[in-house]
Amino acid sequence: MGTATVNEEKVISKLRWKLLPYLMLLYIVAMIDRVNIGFTALQMNQELGITPSMFGFIAGIFFIAYFFFEVPSNVIMHRVGARIWITRILISWGLVTVFTGFVQTSTQFGILRVLLGVAEAGFYPCIILYMTFWFPGKYFASAVSIFMCGMALANIITGPLSSWIMDNVQWMNMAGWRWVFVLEGAPAVLLGFYTYYTMIDRPEQATFLDKDEKAWLINKLKVESEAKAATAPANKWDVFKMPKVWHLSFCYLCYVIALYGLGLWMPQIIKALSKAMSITNIGLISTIPYFFAVIAMVVVARHSDKTVERRYHGSLPISIAFFGLIGLTMTTDLYVSMGLLCVSMMGIYSFVGTFWVFPNMYLTEATAAVGIAIINSTANLGGFIGPYVVGFLKDLSGGSTTLSMYFLASFALMGTLSVLALGKAPIEEK
Repeated sequence: MGTATVNEEKVISKLRWKLLPYLMLLYIVAMIDRVNIGFTALQMNQELGITPSMFGFIAGIFFIAYFFFEVPSNVIMHRVGARIWITRILISWGLVTVFTGFVQTSTQFGILRVLLGVAEAGFYPCIILYMTFWFPGKYFASAVSIFMCGMALANIITGPLSSWIMDNVQWMNMAGWRWVFVLEGAPAVLLGFYTYYTMIDRPEQATFLDKDEKAWLINKLKVESEAKAATAPANKWDVFKMPKVWHLSFCYLCYVIALYGLGLWMPQIIKALSKAMSITNIGLISTIPYFFAVIAMVVVARHSDKTVERRYHGSLPISIAFFGLIGLTMTTDLYVSMGLLCVSMMGIYSFVGTFWVFPNMYLTEATAAVGIAIINSTANLGGFIGPYVVGFLKDLSGGSTTLSMYFLASFALMGTLSVLALGKAPIEEK
């Protein structure tokens, strides 16, 4: 079939350029609609009478709905294909985000936050599963890290964009925070229709690969799948009985608690450090930690792929986040605090690119649909726990974030230890 003459690096390069930029764009839009609440809170909380504890609850309740609908969403995606299902996800979450701009009470806001979780449920694990259809294990960490740049880029974009809208857009006598939801929700709807006509479900349909390249890729993925099938359960629902899946869920839970607990509160943390700062300046300054985070994430993931070492590349970065979060309790200086926020975000983000290699080591394609969804949905409960507990502890301590940072740091430490406790994978990457 001529596969011996295939340039492996050229095939992977084609996959990266064809698939990853668009997947990253979708993730940017998803994350903007998920985290812009952190900036709208600077105006919205006062208008709707939302306290810190209420904000933490409403911000996090998204993940409760996400939890219940994620496994079914991933199973449906595996059956109907990524193109159709991701189209549905994009359009529905975009519409919910737009409608959020018209809420009149905190209760209405909470209801739409739940609906956003239902609408978006499955997007992230669907994309991770979709990538397992295309990228061999040897190249998976760097592929995920490139895709995950969308998270950091979304945070870089969200701050300046959302704060600018709030300061400058009050059309039709609507407050700026309302226009944030309307203007930032619309792109998801438009991209949903575009996805339906452009996304390629499987390598077998890839016209951008020549015959030999396609044969090599399909064979490579088949060999890896067969190797994993020897240790994975035959029935996809038996994944619920796999201790390793729940172990990985806890590892990822620790990361998610630290990520959202810090990320959704960062604008308010920065505002407390410099009360005279404008909303626009808060938005601009909040991008700085994410610039460093995206660089660190790609560098760590590429080094992990190069050395084919996973445990230390996953555990050490988030241990650095532990020290950064503890350091935030020891200073009120804006510049020192920003440095520590950068260190913390670099550690948190560097964890995730390498992490998703682990499920790919243990799960076949059939079991991955359920396994990845279990890991992501269970762990994403941390998206509720992190923001809510940070808000609760902030109320409890009279506005101080010291207890909150200790709380987040403890999960960064547990994330380190739980990744180190992972045993040897059933297959060796080559």
